[in-house]
Amino acid sequence: MSKQSKRYRALLEQRKSEDPVALDAGVQLLKQFGTTKFDQTVEIAMRLGIDAKQADQLVRGSIVLPHGIGKTQRVIVFAKGDLAEQAKQAGADEVGAEDMAKKIKDGWTEFDVCIAAPDMMGLVGPLGKVLGPRGLMPSPRAGTVTPEIAKTVKEYKAGKVEFRNDAGGVVHAVVGKLSFDAPKLQENIQAFMNFVLGLKPNSVKGHYLKGVAISATMSPGVRIAV
Repeated sequence: MSKQSKRYRALLEQRKSEDPVALDAGVQLLKQFGTTKFDQTVEIAMRLGIDAKQADQLVRGSIVLPHGIGKTQRVIVFAKGDLAEQAKQAGADEVGAEDMAKKIKDGWTEFDVCIAAPDMMGLVGPLGKVLGPRGLMPSPRAGTVTPEIAKTVKEYKAGKVEFRNDAGGVVHAVVGKLSFDAPKLQENIQAFMNFVLGLKPNSVKGHYLKGVAISATMSPGVRIAV
């Protein structure tokens, strides 16, 4: 176990209890942890009652949060012709085809989101070994393989976030910055929770939502009552 800093131990004492609290109280407590010189990223973790080994119980998707995530994402697009021009006009940071595929094969991954037109997947597919482990591989289910290139680029530039459950059935996502006003941060978190709750697989039996916690980059987690 890594040694906890004096600052972190002080925050743990400030938390007082590990018992779940209401969302508004949890956000207020989390904002009190903003004692660093940089603006910490806020994340949510939702523990779901799913069997992650069952394909029909996977939970994944994407959402544009009401107040964004406080970060401008670097978006690249695989497209040609009119779709490539639309991507550029929508604000994509880089648009390409074979040339961009070669850059990625050579190890370039300086971007946050990769979007592809459907007719480009023959080119993009072989990049899975590079993009897959980094969570950057375009996917129809995530909405990043799409003919609606301009719309999708604008959504990600506005702060759209992708998520998928891990092997333990937990969904993680960025929901904002600690500098956000408490009501805005609360609205982002609630919107994300509602969205994930709406994705409950039909095959799940029993409790779907088992636990929720929010945390910042260098803060203890705060459990939220569900």
